[in-house]
Amino acid sequence: MDPEIMEKCAEKMKNMTVKLEEIEGVLLPKSTCDIWDQIYNFEAREDDIMIATFPKAGITWMQEVVDMICQEGDGEKCRRAPTYDKHPFLEAVAPKPIPSGLQLAENMEPPRILKTHLPVQLLPPSFWEQDCKVIYVARNAKDSMVSYYHFQRMNKGLPEPGDWADYFSTFLSGDVFWGSWFDHVIGWWEMKNHRQVLYIFYEDMMENTRREIEKVMRFLGKQLPEEILEKVYKETTFQAMRDNPMANYSTIPSFVMDQSISPFMRKGMVGDWRNHFTVAQDEVFEEEYGRRMEGTGLTFRTHL
Repeated sequence: MDPEIMEKCAEKMKNMTVKLEEIEGVLLPKSTCDIWDQIYNFEAREDDIMIATFPKAGITWMQEVVDMICQEGDGEKCRRAPTYDKHPFLEAVAPKPIPSGLQLAENMEPPRILKTHLPVQLLPPSFWEQDCKVIYVARNAKDSMVSYYHFQRMNKGLPEPGDWADYFSTFLSGDVFWGSWFDHVIGWWEMKNHRQVLYIFYEDMMENTRREIEKVMRFLGKQLPEEILEKVYKETTFQAMRDNPMANYSTIPSFVMDQSISPFMRKGMVGDWRNHFTVAQDEVFEEEYGRRMEGTGLTFRTHL
């Protein structure tokens, strides 16, 4: 990025207060809400691939998997640009003159791989009208909460999370950007029966990455030989991505994401919640989880 542009952005971020507004009861950044009509009226194309998750549920991992499949295992092609430039974050609005996700997407040649954290009811309807393929990654609520907490600590574009005890209550009540984890995972789960939605579990990806890569490949209508699938796997391991500056967000300046506070790619594991939840918190969580998830047919694993 041009140094002059970076300096202007740094000044804006320094003086910026993160403001929240709601769209249909879902908390979103005010900058997103300000251009909501443009976002909601976005014109999808039939060959668009949308990757959707609740925040901190493995979206960057899936972006790299999809990109590697589409590039037929060519790691150099996949390192052509940072993930956030290759796959526009549809509802993201950065300080000017950085282009918004909407602008990046509209200026991109097809086929496009796009990213969103929007709950299913807020996805622009053109994606359904064009019968686009959507890959949704769901991660268990406990690890999602922990990862999102640390992400909010280091991301200057998100509200300060406060201490862990306060954040536990905030997350459980759904008062975080992109809304309730429960509503998010359940909404997308129900949509998979009606549209071209591949619903993938983060924990399944951790348990058997190759198996899940093959699921994604088949969903995208691709057929790759064994040696290419092995390349896809090797290039998208946690270690490989953590060491890849095009995937680990190290190219984002520290006035936006301060990785000295918490790395963008922190642990990449199942079960880190045990290092944060107290016994009392776990009891409160389990009671609310049982109430909200009953009858959904949706099951998550919190350990492997």
